[in-house]
Amino acid sequence: MSLRCLAFVAVLGGAGAAVAQDVLILGEVHDNPVHHAMQAKRVAALQPRAIVFEMLTEAQATRVIPEARGDASALAEALDWDDSGWPAFSMYYPIFAAAPEAVIYGAHVPREAARGVFEGGLAEVFGAEAARYGLDRPLSASEQAAREAMQMAAHCDALPEDILPGMVAVQRLRDAMLARAVVQAVEATGGSVAVITGNGHARRDWGVPSYLAQVAPDLEVRVLGQTEEGRPLDGGFDEVVSAPAVDRPDPCAAFR
Repeated sequence: MSLRCLAFVAVLGGAGAAVAQDVLILGEVHDNPVHHAMQAKRVAALQPRAIVFEMLTEAQATRVIPEARGDASALAEALDWDDSGWPAFSMYYPIFAAAPEAVIYGAHVPREAARGVFEGGLAEVFGAEAARYGLDRPLSASEQAAREAMQMAAHCDALPEDILPGMVAVQRLRDAMLARAVVQAVEATGGSVAVITGNGHARRDWGVPSYLAQVAPDLEVRVLGQTEEGRPLDGGFDEVVSAPAVDRPDPCAAFR
């Protein structure tokens, strides 16, 4: 077993754990600080050559320069984090600090690109490699129905039904853009690559791992899902850990 492979065994919890040499996808519930602490711990142990963040656009990722990287306040300002809509930067900064030499990649879908999916279609927004990533083809009827039901439930059963197909298409775009950033990071740095993203994008059945299996089947991928209060996670994960739930307001209150 190579030294690189042995490093992944150590990161993932012993010789009995599945081994990934190339990509470690670290899921989260976005506002749970314990989940981010776990991500930072795994990134520190792995020391990846690159980290892909769902929370950053490609343009934002270019602002993660050495002069700002060692200072949480300076980096938050460079990223305009306070206006991003993501939870407090204090939860995410330790991930940046855990692998200070890692190249940072961003895969966030800008709002205008999400709107473009509704107006011009998924494949057109993704661009030239849409067919390679399967974005020129519809989902199976059963998967489409399941994903539309999940979107409706996630939005407190308050969405008009006619926008559900577009919502699913935007989710597919986000998954594919994350996967494309991973491929770019592996090609540019040689790997390994850590991915910081929500559990929905991390799931093996139709999230980022499914796209990587299509476009880069030789990559070895390991997926960590993080839940709260021991609740099950659907979608297939190599490892699931749990943390206490965050005290948060009722997400459905805004829809009433």
